[in-house]
Amino acid sequence: MQQIIKYFKPYLLWLLVLIFFVGGQSYVNLTLPDYTARIVNEGVSKQNLGIIYSVGAEMLLITLLGGLFTVAAGFLAAKISTGYARRLREATFTKVESFSLDEFNDFSSSSLITRATNDVQQLQNVLGMLMRMTFMAPLMGVGAIIKANQLAPSMSWIMFCAIGFLIAVLLVLFILAIPKFTVIQKLVDKLGLEVREMLVGVRVIRAYDKDASVQKKFSEANQESTRLNIFVARLISIVSPVMTLLMGLTGVAVVWVGAYLVDGGTLDIGHIVALMQYISQAIFSFFMLSIVFIMIPRAAVSVRRISEILEVKSRIKDPETSEHLHDTVRGKVEFRDVSFSYEGSEQPILNDISFIAKPGETTAIVGGTGSGKSTLLNLIPRLYDVTVGSITLDGVDIRHITQHELRKHIGYIPQKSSLFSGTVKSNIAYGAGKVKKGEIEKAAAIAQATEFIGELPEGFESPIAQGGTNLSGGQKQRLSIARALAKKSPVILFDDSFSALDYKTDAALRRALQKELKESTIIIVAQRISTIMHADNIIVLDNGKIVGQGKHEELLKSCPVYQEIAASQLSAEELGK
Repeated sequence: MQQIIKYFKPYLLWLLVLIFFVGGQSYVNLTLPDYTARIVNEGVSKQNLGIIYSVGAEMLLITLLGGLFTVAAGFLAAKISTGYARRLREATFTKVESFSLDEFNDFSSSSLITRATNDVQQLQNVLGMLMRMTFMAPLMGVGAIIKANQLAPSMSWIMFCAIGFLIAVLLVLFILAIPKFTVIQKLVDKLGLEVREMLVGVRVIRAYDKDASVQKKFSEANQESTRLNIFVARLISIVSPVMTLLMGLTGVAVVWVGAYLVDGGTLDIGHIVALMQYISQAIFSFFMLSIVFIMIPRAAVSVRRISEILEVKSRIKDPETSEHLHDTVRGKVEFRDVSFSYEGSEQPILNDISFIAKPGETTAIVGGTGSGKSTLLNLIPRLYDVTVGSITLDGVDIRHITQHELRKHIGYIPQKSSLFSGTVKSNIAYGAGKVKKGEIEKAAAIAQATEFIGELPEGFESPIAQGGTNLSGGQKQRLSIARALAKKSPVILFDDSFSALDYKTDAALRRALQKELKESTIIIVAQRISTIMHADNIIVLDNGKIVGQGKHEELLKSCPVYQEIAASQLSAEELGK
């Protein structure tokens, strides 16, 4: 909640100006019935046209002034609400962007999208109306009650009975409707999740002929959301006819009782007209308050959901006093007794990991599924932080370096290739910023991507769909590798980035890497032994521990785990048997 309030502080001065305009609008509304009473009492009853014209002219001027106040209040309310929503949306996006992988695991992607868009929009809409109603309703309500009581104290009971009945109806509606708002927002998340799963997994869904079951699953969530929204809408729609009926009955009661008072000479006809207007204003003010109380719980749900994101304390932070790498970064990476556990996990994923990856050498990491290979690699760019021990880059603990400075010197190719909407050129240059055309072409050539890029209609200017859906898995993987190479980082991390390549392309790519990246520190996570058998140092992981370390030939003799992996992939001749 503190974060939500923090982003509203720049608008406090504008809020004070808005209150002034709303106050002026309320004052005009409360003044007009007095002019109506004067026209009826002094102008009409005494047939004095001068009074009618003069009071009418004053009434017209005040009405125009009230119109200006109304327009100004509406403009400021829109300005504040949209500006605040913009800042809140930017803050939410920036916060999500700073999440470590641990924080991403705490929220589903569909929920993060809904919170950054739908919930912020809900808050904007509610805030725009609340800022006007919250200040106007009490001013109008209290002012109308005071004015009505001054005109006819003996008829105040009519107004209080009407307001009491309206409050009773609203309380019943609130008790029924408010708990549904939280459920509705959760259903929005659920619908977003269903749509996202369908879009991401469309190939699998169609391959297994599960279109009908997916449609049924989405339909169930959609119908539940529709049912709740209709239920809440019906409850809220009751308020308007109830208020209209109440105002009509109240008007009848005022005229009925007022007729006796006028006949007795204790009340003027103009005062009855004014009294009806004041009572209508009082009832309408409570109606506005009811809308406020309907909106606040709905907005509170959105505020809570946005606050959950903004108040997340990131587990990966920049140091208050950072150290700096040398002007020339060599790229020596050293793990020193590193252990790592996921948040809430009882068992460590990695345990007592120590090794050195040197510049100009290729360090490979192999192991069975779930042995912690990708997790180990993700520790280097601080996508996770070590639990115990330290990782150094050129002798400096990476936790003592800002994330920006650290990642500036790392090229990273993830296990799942991610491309962005744009062109082939923009995707390769994504991490390098301003880079020459020749360097882009060279990175593509090293990544063995030149051939298929040349076959595209517009070459390097060919469009790439979001997520690279218009490319094959191998093409996406090669562009991801080219993107990392174009950055010219001293440390390059390959997280099983050759899995979608055929053996010929794999071999050609490895030869190109050895030739062009002679001074870089290359760390490769791989499943294929053929991909890493020529590495300078191979680290074998099993259940999060290093069970072997050395060259291919050494591990074939000394490491049973490596022997087992190699035997499942290589022929007897390749194994030297």
